[in-house]
Amino acid sequence: IPQAPTYYSPFGNHRDKLDERKNLVLRRMNDLKLITTDEYNQARSEVVTWKKAETRGIKAPHFVFFIKEYLENTYGKDTVEQGGLKVITTLNYDMQQEGEEITKRLALENETKYKASNAGLVALDPKTGQILTMVGSRDYFDKNIDGAYNIATANRQPGSAFKPIVYALGFEKGYRPDTILFDLPTEFNTGCSASGATLGGTPQSTCYMPSNYSGTFSGPLMIKKALGGSINIPAVKMLYLVGVNNAITLAREMGITTLTDPDRYGLSLVLGGGEVKLLEMTSAFGTFATEGIHKPYTGILKIEDNQGQVLEEYKDKEGVQVVSAKTANWISDILSDNTNRAWVFGANNKLYFSERQVAAKTGTTSNFRDAWIIGYTPSLVVGAWAGNNDNSPMASQTSSIIAAPIWNEFFKKQFARYPAEYFNKAPEEDLLSIKPILRGNFRGGESYIVDKTTGQPATDNTPPENKIESVVTNVHDILYWVDKSNPRGPKPTNPYNDPQFKNWEAAVRNWWVGQGGAYQAPLVGGDVPQTQNQTQNSGTPILFSVTKPQTNQTFDSNQPLAIEIQTQTPLKKWDVLLNGVYIGSQNNGTQYIFNPSQSSLLRSNSTISVVGYDFSNNTKEVSVPIIFSN
Repeated sequence: IPQAPTYYSPFGNHRDKLDERKNLVLRRMNDLKLITTDEYNQARSEVVTWKKAETRGIKAPHFVFFIKEYLENTYGKDTVEQGGLKVITTLNYDMQQEGEEITKRLALENETKYKASNAGLVALDPKTGQILTMVGSRDYFDKNIDGAYNIATANRQPGSAFKPIVYALGFEKGYRPDTILFDLPTEFNTGCSASGATLGGTPQSTCYMPSNYSGTFSGPLMIKKALGGSINIPAVKMLYLVGVNNAITLAREMGITTLTDPDRYGLSLVLGGGEVKLLEMTSAFGTFATEGIHKPYTGILKIEDNQGQVLEEYKDKEGVQVVSAKTANWISDILSDNTNRAWVFGANNKLYFSERQVAAKTGTTSNFRDAWIIGYTPSLVVGAWAGNNDNSPMASQTSSIIAAPIWNEFFKKQFARYPAEYFNKAPEEDLLSIKPILRGNFRGGESYIVDKTTGQPATDNTPPENKIESVVTNVHDILYWVDKSNPRGPKPTNPYNDPQFKNWEAAVRNWWVGQGGAYQAPLVGGDVPQTQNQTQNSGTPILFSVTKPQTNQTFDSNQPLAIEIQTQTPLKKWDVLLNGVYIGSQNNGTQYIFNPSQSSLLRSNSTISVVGYDFSNNTKEVSVPIIFSN
């Protein structure tokens, strides 16, 4: 007789464990000489075909076996089978029937249109954690799709549906919905160059330069637009800023139990690199619905034994405040504002309801094996999944096409059961006390007050109504302005101490040089001016020259190249460009060394350019043609 018959059921989620148990018994029988080795090998290799499960009298089968497994684990199989337990569950059967009908009908359409044969749906009350609906497949009794397998409790990759958890942690650490993250081609393996080429011994296969679904990049992007449009590069940057282990810890506090191997996921975690359960992800999103308070999911209201003694009864508890109300309300505001996603998904997308405020996030794995959507109001959270149980890929469509119609139709039916509700707004902050890049200005990290009538820096005598803020144009990546361990704290004294800075900064500097006058601002910046008479020397020419390399000098491209300058003007910094593309900066000193072979820009006839910046907002560029022999 098998142990835990519900757990090892051939119609559940643990058939691999059933095979392991069968093989263990056979091995012990062989060890004890109860069967011969030939009999052992024959029995071990035999393919078992299971008869179709009985279909009569069972309702909400995936939920029933989910509850039965819980009861066996808690009270033992003998008590469950013979104890005469009376179990009252949380399931709303009217909602369950609606979920089953919608899921089956649209999953069959998806199979024809998108090669997505299965789907699942879960609905919970976020205020209590009670499971209202659990649809584990399009049809429990459909053997063609392995319908008895409960996708609601299976491990699947969530794609971009994981992003709100990472951004929520960013908000907890001091970032804001309008914080700027640059959406640009970026290499995240510090053992690879900014262009994605391997450096000294690093395998090329480990270089990591993810792309966006559209294949395009948007430059400076506010978090609220990046999250609403599900843009990948800013999300990967945010995961680095908050830390993979910290993100996993928050996910665990929000009810996700399956992320146990941080080294395997790395920065791909934010794009769905770790497996999660639909039930747990839906429960986690309920944390945002309740202003940061997590209520663990439950399917039980009351259990009595055959004597009427109460063994277990649901009692509402306070829950755990895992993120602040401000953070949860920021996430809800972003995910319910259609303008944040319309620029990518279009205004008439399946995530939007004109008559209700509903927050929602989709997720599609890069190999098109999983399509997700999870959305919520303050009183209801619903998650849906579409794909194939055997993990085969669907046709290349996003989750907004495949999974969202199921979620949308089910959610809309619930409007008759729930009154219209609105998310609370997060309190306003004193923006002038926050770094410009954290509050939506990518042009720099320093600002000053201007007299709008003169255009000059304001003085104590400038009327308040004439004062406006101006940001010094000094474009850098966020790591130039922010210490990731303390975003609201002082600017880093040396941003190069952060291993990611060099590659992130190279991408930003190259983008900015390529913009020219597109943003109606100079390409370089300087210090905050104090008063007009203190900046009267701003037109003084910079005096510096490039001493190495010399004009038309020949170099071996496999050898480090030293660039040296001689300056008569104190320089704030100087940039180095190879063939017009930024490769690095020097904040002090007169020498910069780089390895030409690591650059994809290398040509036989090349040009080294040095752009110097003084402390009065003046610039000068000196270019030297050189020749590479290899």
